[in-house]
Amino acid sequence: MKTYSIALVPGDGIGPAVTDAAWQVVETVARGSGFVVEGARLPWSCDHYLETGAMMPDDGIAVLREHDAILLGAVGWPAKVPDSISLHGLLLPIRKAFRQYANIRPHRLLPGVEGPLRKSEFDILCVRENTEGEYSGAGGRVHQGSEDEVAVETAIFTRKGVERILRFGFEQARRRRGKLASVTKSNAQRHSMVFWDEVARDLAREYADVEVTSYHIDAIAARMVMAPETLDVVVASNLFGDVLTDLGAAIQGGLGFAASANLNPDRTTPSMFEPVHGSAPDIAHLGVANPIAAIWSGAMMLDHLGQTDAADRVMGAIETVTARGIGTIPGKHKTDEITRAVLAALD
Repeated sequence: MKTYSIALVPGDGIGPAVTDAAWQVVETVARGSGFVVEGARLPWSCDHYLETGAMMPDDGIAVLREHDAILLGAVGWPAKVPDSISLHGLLLPIRKAFRQYANIRPHRLLPGVEGPLRKSEFDILCVRENTEGEYSGAGGRVHQGSEDEVAVETAIFTRKGVERILRFGFEQARRRRGKLASVTKSNAQRHSMVFWDEVARDLAREYADVEVTSYHIDAIAARMVMAPETLDVVVASNLFGDVLTDLGAAIQGGLGFAASANLNPDRTTPSMFEPVHGSAPDIAHLGVANPIAAIWSGAMMLDHLGQTDAADRVMGAIETVTARGIGTIPGKHKTDEITRAVLAALD
C-alpha cells in the first residue's frame, strides 16, 4: 500500500485549527482510497522563534526534505514577531530551498457562495512566480535613522526564472481552456518587465494552440473585477501575483476559500500546500476560522501526489457542504462544524 509522509507545520493563530481540519479530511479520504498518509507535526512558529531565536531549527530544510509534501497552516503574529522575520525565517527559505517556483491559486465560486461581483461564471488559475522577482531580498539600508537614510530593494529577474514560470503557465493553459494572460508593467518598468514581455513572446511561438494576451497589472486588476469570466490562466511576477491572488480571493467570496500550492514542478523536492488567509490572531481563540481553504489546499496536495480520485472526492465533499450553506457566511459556523460536515459528505 502506498504511503506518503507529510510534514505538518500548523504555525500561528488559526493555523493549527485549520491544519487539524484539513488533516482529518486527508486521513479520512486516504483510508477510503487505498493509500496511507503519515503526518509529522513540526511546531515551527512565532512562539518557536520567541523560545529559540529562530522560526525553524538550523536543520529545518533537511528535516522537511525527508517528506513527500508539506501542509502548512499559517505563519505570522505581528504583535509578537515582525512579519519581516516570520516571512524570511520560514516561508521564503522553504520556497527557495525546494525550488517551489510556481505558486498556483484557483479562483472560482464554490456552490452556495455568493461573491461581491454577483457573478458566478469564472474559473481563473493564477500562477505566481514564487522564488525571485520583487521578493528576492536583494538590497539594503544605509544611514539608518538620519535624514540621509536610503533604502534600496532590488528586484531580480533571471531568464531561467521567467522562462520556467511562463512555460509552466503555458502548460496549464494547454490543459484548461487554452488562454494565457501574461502580466507586467512594461510601460513603466522598462528593464525587468520589458524583458518579461520578450520572453513571453518567444515562448508563445512554441505554444501556437494557446491564445496569449499581455496585460499591465492595473488593467488586469480591473478586468478581474469587471469581466473575470474572460480570464483563464494568469501568470505574473512575485509581487504582481501576490496582489492579484488576493483580489482573486476577494471575488471568490473571501480568504476563507483561498487555497494555494507552492510547487516544485520537477518533483525533485517537496512541494508545500497552504491556505493563504494568514494567521488571523484576532479570531484565533474563537473557533470560527473557515477551514475550507486549508481543506482545498489538502485536495491540491493529494492531486500533486498523484491521488487524483481522492482529491476529487475531497472537492466534491467541499462543494456538497457549501451548497447546503455551511461555511459560506463568515462566523456563522464553527470550524469543527464545517469540518464534521465535510467528513460526513465524504461518506
